[in-house]
Amino acid sequence: MSSRKRKFELNSIWNRTKIENLFNKSNVKSLNIDKLYKYLVKNIKQKSWEKIKDFPKEGMKILNENFEFTTSKVLGAQKAEDGTTKLLVELQDGSQIEEVIMFYDTRNNEKGTGKQRATLCVSCQIGCQMACTFCATGTMGLKGSLTEGEIIEQMVHALDYADISNIVFMGMGEPLNNYNNVKAAIKMLTDSRFFALQNSHITLSTVGVIPRIMTFANDFPKCNLALSLHAPNQELRLKLIPTAKAYKLDKLINTIKQYQDKTKNSIFIEYLLIHKVNDTEKEANELGELLKDIKCTVNLIPWNSIESPNIDYKSPLHEDIVKFKEILKDYNIPSTLRQSKGNDIAGACGQLVVDQSKKGNNKKIKIVDIEDLIKKQ
Repeated sequence: MSSRKRKFELNSIWNRTKIENLFNKSNVKSLNIDKLYKYLVKNIKQKSWEKIKDFPKEGMKILNENFEFTTSKVLGAQKAEDGTTKLLVELQDGSQIEEVIMFYDTRNNEKGTGKQRATLCVSCQIGCQMACTFCATGTMGLKGSLTEGEIIEQMVHALDYADISNIVFMGMGEPLNNYNNVKAAIKMLTDSRFFALQNSHITLSTVGVIPRIMTFANDFPKCNLALSLHAPNQELRLKLIPTAKAYKLDKLINTIKQYQDKTKNSIFIEYLLIHKVNDTEKEANELGELLKDIKCTVNLIPWNSIESPNIDYKSPLHEDIVKFKEILKDYNIPSTLRQSKGNDIAGACGQLVVDQSKKGNNKKIKIVDIEDLIKKQ
């Protein structure tokens, strides 16, 4: 399903590109934009720019006539027993997305080390065109891409619930297929004058859009990359991820090696374990051979059941998960088992789906647990 062209009546104040264009046309100095965002972030609870001091009148007129503090709104929130909070957000054109706030406590009571932190999982598209056969989001097709302002607004909404220190681009959509808007959002989020998140606290997850992986490496060498791999050979990957036809595994692995040569970063390999599909000893050994020369951590994700007539998979057995990890260890490849977050409010990684046909209602939406892939600082 192809993406429809979205129509906008409102402009988000967080859409810097739009402000720059309008200020340039009216000869308002661009340095005032930095002043604006410094004020907005410092006074985020005010949700207004009216009290900013020494701002040019023409610039203030442009802002007042053309921009809104947010063009999206939170329709509702669900909180899980473990604190995970899921927000249902409606965009200005009636489309709906979800964002998830996950809380982690790494404090060691004996040593007094570590800290509490909140990680925000954001969406970058409405639906997804990658059509992975195990993912509910893929059943939607692509309805449209979010603007830079709509991506930032997810952070703004989340700050009403928690102090966010980490961001993962693991919600709805393929980030590298909406790269310009994702790039603009990351720049805003990591700018020390504004939200000031550390680059190492940003993780972008991709199914493997080869042409843009090195672009991401050049633009954000200190951010983290997570690769949704899910299969150790091209034939199986093609069955699980149809776009693997265009982004073949051998070329993808070569690109990942180039990425590491450029950034010197270890990468995260996301591997969804599906019973008797990709979780046997055969696949574990193939994965070990494939990744033995790559500096990485494999994040094993037990597949969670989804209510969809088009998805007929089963969760892996515990003993198969244990054996899979043991085999990877034989290849000196570290692996982790994804920590479950918010299962009681339907939490599941990359498997977010929203019924866009029933606007304004609280819908039954599936989000699988999203484990924190950020390196502990």
